[in-house]
Amino acid sequence: MAKNALLEIKRSLEAHVGQKIMLKANGGRRKTIERTGVLEETYPSVFIVKLDQEQHAFKRVSYSYADVLTDSVQVTVCNDEGQVRITYIQN
Repeated sequence: MAKNALLEIKRSLEAHVGQKIMLKANGGRRKTIERTGVLEETYPSVFIVKLDQEQHAFKRVSYSYADVLTDSVQVTVCNDEGQVRITYIQN
């Protein structure tokens, strides 16, 4: 079941490659890291985000689909119709 959930998250992210996204990641010790960038690529286990250069010291970051599944990372896609959050909801 978890494998299907990861595949479902991967497929939903693949539909937004090249679009601007916002990330909220758990930084530990009650810290939340917020980043913006462009979803650059999806791979079998991870996805890559190219960050906005004027705001961040790093050029790219990667997160696993399991991070999205466990809610360690929240991905919000910014498009013309508004913002859509990528999540997995168990039935």
